[in-house]
Amino acid sequence: MLKLYNTLTRSKQDFKPIQPNQVNMYVCGMTVYDFCHLGHARVMVVFDMVARWLRATGYQVTYVRNITDIDDKIIKRANENNETIQSLTQRFITAMDEDSAKLGILRPDLEPRATEHVQGMLDMISKLIDKGFAYQAQNGDVFYKVRRFNDYGKLSGKSLEDLRAGERVEVDSFKQDPLDFVLWKSVKPGEPYWESPWGNGRPGWHIECSVMSAAHLGQHFDIHGGGQDLQFPHHENEIAQSEATHDCTMANYWMHNGFVRVDDEKMSKSLGNFFTIREVLEKYDPEVVRFFILRAHYRSPLNYSDKHLDDAKASLTRLYTALRGIKVDACEIDWQQPQAAKFQAAMNDDFNTPEAIAALFELANDLNKDKSATTAALLKQLAAIIGLLQRDPESFMQGDTGSTSLDIEGMISARIAAKTAKNYAEADRIRKALSEAGVILEDTPQGTTWRRA
Repeated sequence: MLKLYNTLTRSKQDFKPIQPNQVNMYVCGMTVYDFCHLGHARVMVVFDMVARWLRATGYQVTYVRNITDIDDKIIKRANENNETIQSLTQRFITAMDEDSAKLGILRPDLEPRATEHVQGMLDMISKLIDKGFAYQAQNGDVFYKVRRFNDYGKLSGKSLEDLRAGERVEVDSFKQDPLDFVLWKSVKPGEPYWESPWGNGRPGWHIECSVMSAAHLGQHFDIHGGGQDLQFPHHENEIAQSEATHDCTMANYWMHNGFVRVDDEKMSKSLGNFFTIREVLEKYDPEVVRFFILRAHYRSPLNYSDKHLDDAKASLTRLYTALRGIKVDACEIDWQQPQAAKFQAAMNDDFNTPEAIAALFELANDLNKDKSATTAALLKQLAAIIGLLQRDPESFMQGDTGSTSLDIEGMISARIAAKTAKNYAEADRIRKALSEAGVILEDTPQGTTWRRA
């Protein structure tokens, strides 16, 4: 049975879906005003892996990952660029799709946009006001009454007293309590707006996910996921809104992936260690980046550095090297096979991808010894479940060297000709020139092959 760590209970639990064989999962997606960064890559890869494993174990999965296409940052960036909000958001949605496709991420089943669900947000806010959980302030904004919801803090473990002690005194605040958060923002000059019973305005950020998850998965669903940074206040506020509105549990299991650090420091633009996915993919193969993310447990911090990416590249190369030159036919996975059983046990233990990948390396070691098509097929089939090792080994090994394959093949032919003519100095010169260009030659009984350094 699958066990997963539930942030809500702070414990590892047996996973029991609400409906047998059906899993409904909602993950907080991107706010589309810029290119996706490494933190976004981790969220996308982690929950892609979760959805893949759930499906591999026989569940029908409905995976919803939203898109926030209206908020303060989007409005500010559109104004700075002198472009429409629709143009800005669509441009970065397209970029996000391109980046995620390169990382081998399957599209979620549904990708609702916040602007498509404003009426649902108006309906939820109205219900919260009617039930005494929200109020309109003198400035026109609508706020949620945090102290009115008795279970506030149950996800993050924060008490109202601790939160109040940590609040800064707000000057000229229209809130009844500093802890209250906004549900509806009254329009400001030059901002987009929707009509509402409280005047023209736009939704607050937290209300968006409460409405979109309920619209597509129902008021009570199985898994809610996202980055650890969203646990508080975003997910805490989602629970407060949804459960006060619907009088039922929002989600049974809450999953949060760990932070991304860069050279052991928090990634931030101010520190100059902020990397977009595109910047990383200029230096590293997308599958290497995916492998790097999966090699760490999803709840652990992920420390990005060139050294760690280089190590991930070398490790993934070892797996592809084992598959080199072996014809592989598709077959059913034999879960009784020792490494397959280890892989399965690891994935069922809170999606323990480091241990699952260790099982792949055990298979690669066996494959290096027996060169068995059966072993190779099992290695590829297991790796496919988490989105790895699906390319032709030669394609991965050769990759982009900065030289065309034709140039390399021509130099290899010239080297073979030089060796045939016993001109070993010329053959060595060619090998050295290729080596300096990042191309390693490997002489085998079947001929000379090459790979990236």
